[in-house]
Amino acid sequence: MPRLIKDGAVIDDRWQPIDLDSDAPRAGQIASLEQWLNLADKAGTGVQLEPAEEPDTLFPHLHEIALIVINFPVFTDGRGFSYARRLREHGYRGELRAGGHFIRDQLTYLRRCGFDAFQMADESGLEAALASLSDFTEFYQAAEDQPLPLFRRRAEPTS
Repeated sequence: MPRLIKDGAVIDDRWQPIDLDSDAPRAGQIASLEQWLNLADKAGTGVQLEPAEEPDTLFPHLHEIALIVINFPVFTDGRGFSYARRLREHGYRGELRAGGHFIRDQLTYLRRCGFDAFQMADESGLEAALASLSDFTEFYQAAEDQPLPLFRRRAEPTS
């Protein structure tokens, strides 16, 4: 069974991967965007976005989707970071999973953009990757996980 990082732990993945040979995904199976668009009932579904598939088509249904996986086919493709931020800004509160070929050094940045689950292509380093989420304790910039920059979070000096 595939494993991933979610909510601060390494866990078994309860979702079944995409089956591109099927017209319609089974319950508990992640759908491609094309499969998902053809579903009559989108409640409780999981959908995977590829880099060229903008998340805009999901916006009217965000309250129905249980899982959105953003695939990273190579670690140098940064579109998924923007997709995650846009999904969270539009109110998505379900599981937002980074999947594929990203590297351990990117986990903190992925989380800051709104991802809360990470399914790495190479599962052998999951424990070390999980530990890397604690590498930084403070951030200067505002992001999805901390909407105020550091200078705004610091107390104003009293005179």
